[in-house]
Amino acid sequence: MADNEAFTYNGGKVEPGETQDIRYGISETYLGDPVRIPVTIINGEQPGPTVFLSAAAHGDELNGIEVVREVAYEWDLADLAGTLVCMPVMNVPAFLAQQRYLPIYDRDLNRSFPGSETSTGAKRMAHRIYQNFIAPCDLGIDFHTSTRGRTNMLHVRADMSDPAVARLANAFGSHVIIDSSGSSGMLRTESSASGTPAITVEMGEAHRFQRELIDEALAGVESVFAEYGLRGASTVNWPGWRTVISDENEKTWLRADAGGIVDMHHDRGALVHEGDRICTITNPFKDDNVTVVAPFTGLLVGVLENPVVYPGNPLCHLVELKDKVRRVVEREQSGTPEPTL
Repeated sequence: MADNEAFTYNGGKVEPGETQDIRYGISETYLGDPVRIPVTIINGEQPGPTVFLSAAAHGDELNGIEVVREVAYEWDLADLAGTLVCMPVMNVPAFLAQQRYLPIYDRDLNRSFPGSETSTGAKRMAHRIYQNFIAPCDLGIDFHTSTRGRTNMLHVRADMSDPAVARLANAFGSHVIIDSSGSSGMLRTESSASGTPAITVEMGEAHRFQRELIDEALAGVESVFAEYGLRGASTVNWPGWRTVISDENEKTWLRADAGGIVDMHHDRGALVHEGDRICTITNPFKDDNVTVVAPFTGLLVGVLENPVVYPGNPLCHLVELKDKVRRVVEREQSGTPEPTL
């Protein structure tokens, strides 16, 4: 079997069998000091796909950081067939400030790809990341969490109309896949459009490590590696049941019609039936309660964590389940699982 090829980026090269930890300059501070992102490149001796794992495109989204770090620094990759490009913290300025967006003009790095050499600061950062560490790859996984005050069950977002993206999304092995092409400037959208299939993995909430979700995501990465032959010993994971949400009518954000304090009656990932009480909004005196009920039977992919709302604030993200999947989830959540789908 032929040897793997070197991985090259602007300013360096990683030969087959080598690992490099890089602090790569993508911008400068007001004082002219470099803004550098940590990148670990692990180039296996045997040929295979080049895969990027990225996290913290939003600086307060921490769960994915630990996923990428554990793959890069704790997994035994001696038999790796291919190359891993691991970027645990892409948005360093926002990470240092512990906020979602770039502190400079509050721009969203994950709406700035593939970037530009001559445009805004965000697009210049995105350009250097994209050209050096995304464009050379064959596929990629971008890890995110919900925004502050909300939490998500682990799920994949992917453009399932693209067969290469659909293969990657299915290989990750999550219960829920939300089918969407994504917004312009998103890393997964721009990467997939340019021929590097990519998915977003949503998991948990901002500003914390959540071990059970990190472990679930690591299992998904291992499943992807098995699908694409990066590690011979692992196997592709089937999660037991799966739903792909493609129709806009199969999902909805329930929003508050009154301001107040929210008592959420279900956790993320819970199955609720049409008419079930999802939460109650009360005033400080608890004398004017507003009940929010499920408009259809479905799964709570995301729920509110911060229990105070204005009218119009999101309360939960509900996705519909087909009857066969719903029966499996009902039995699973009741503790009496049946044969998987």
